[in-house]
Amino acid sequence: MSTSETSRYVRLRVEMVLEITDADALSGTALESLAAEYGEPGGDSAEERTHAESAVREDGAEALASLIDPFDLVSEVPGVELTQASWSSESIAYDPQDPDGWDLDDDDDEEDGDDGDVDAVGVPHNGEENDDDGGAERRA
Repeated sequence: MSTSETSRYVRLRVEMVLEITDADALSGTALESLAAEYGEPGGDSAEERTHAESAVREDGAEALASLIDPFDLVSEVPGVELTQASWSSESIAYDPQDPDGWDLDDDDDEEDGDDGDVDAVGVPHNGEENDDDGGAERRA
């Protein structure tokens, strides 16, 4: 690809630290979203739905990741089309009073992998496809 062709593509990295203030409300919303996505219990995706529901009940990070959709972040931005996205969420030790607690340089080496893909959440949501190692990746 020429420089003019590759300059059309931009990798946008966003990192946030969120505080879960109501775990029941979060997991309840995630369960409602999964129910809407999968429809009636049973059927072809019953095992996948059961796994997803279990994950969002047990882990606030999974519940949050199942509700966040990177496509929604850019869908209304004129002049851009999202061609690929993946995301993840994890519980972390975080002290908001620690001035060194926000160090973005820690993850730079990990994210600069050969293929540019980042492992994503394990709870399928809104059309994601499971990859070989059990994660889920969403692509446009």
